[in-house]
Amino acid sequence: MRNGGPAARIAVLPGDGIGKEVTPESVKVIRAATMSARRPLEFVELDWGADKYLREGVTLPAGAVEMLRDEFDAILFGALGDPRVPGNQHAADILLGLRFKLDLYVNARPVELFHNRLTPLRDRKEEDVKFMVFRENTEGLYVGVGGFFKKDTADEIAVQEDVNSRKGVERIIRHAFDYARKQGLKRVCMSDKSNAMTFAHDLWQRVFKEVRQEYTDIESRHLYIDTLAMEVVRDPRQFDVIVTCNLFGDIISDLGAQLAGGLGLAPSGNIHPGKTSLFEPVHGSAPNIAGKGIANPLGSVLTSAMMLEFLGWKQEAEKLRAATRAALRENFVTPDLGGDRKTMEVGDWIAARVG
Repeated sequence: MRNGGPAARIAVLPGDGIGKEVTPESVKVIRAATMSARRPLEFVELDWGADKYLREGVTLPAGAVEMLRDEFDAILFGALGDPRVPGNQHAADILLGLRFKLDLYVNARPVELFHNRLTPLRDRKEEDVKFMVFRENTEGLYVGVGGFFKKDTADEIAVQEDVNSRKGVERIIRHAFDYARKQGLKRVCMSDKSNAMTFAHDLWQRVFKEVRQEYTDIESRHLYIDTLAMEVVRDPRQFDVIVTCNLFGDIISDLGAQLAGGLGLAPSGNIHPGKTSLFEPVHGSAPNIAGKGIANPLGSVLTSAMMLEFLGWKQEAEKLRAATRAALRENFVTPDLGGDRKTMEVGDWIAARVG
């Protein structure tokens, strides 16, 4: 796709823990789905993770960002996190580094219930839990601006700055509306805490009021984040698209994931439209179950579907989602979802289904 053709180059970063187990299964599934359509794909595996950091002291190699930006169409990410690395510094350097340096300002977290037995909500059907959360991904409280005063004393003060730019706020809100319009969805909800955060989120309020005027075909509303959390649990059917800041998006998307069956089924994309973007399952490296062959690969498979759709391969993406629904329907799943299958067994089953 870098040359305008149908081929795509994918950088694969399995990372740590169960990332090394589920990511190969996703690559297998993608190959099966795209081979039947005779679409060329090139996968290049990169060994960035805890092992490399402990062995060489390297997190992001020199020139890594430029290489990914210029030579690849997308990045398929596994998971980072290893108890051998104090504070998981390598994970912060790699994941947050790529988010910021590639300007991946859209964090997309679809919330979709694939089988009603998985939701903790009573008497809910699959169609009742289906919405998208867009989280601003490069600003807010996650930029690391702040510091300590009189650290490790009784008078210690810790300051964390919440950084919001008009450019950053406008482009994520506009992306939410554009997505809704493109997908034929009718409702966008912006969430903030402007009644308490009277400067940072006043900016969100003003920008939202301006941008919504350009999308009069879409119903737009505002909810404070605490009200949104209550409403998502009370009646998730009322939401199509939610857009919010970095911190609140992190929280509300995990709440949504739990309504849809847990983090083992939660995909995500870190996206800059039209540029190299990064896709990762949300479940983390789960070192407590790593190496046991029981890691759930479906979150990674659904993440791969997001990546394929981003690359313009919607038919193949839907194959992956349909196969996931079938696996859940037939209970061909790992123990966390109530089955008794191994990671590779599920991967083989999904690959056979899509191929």
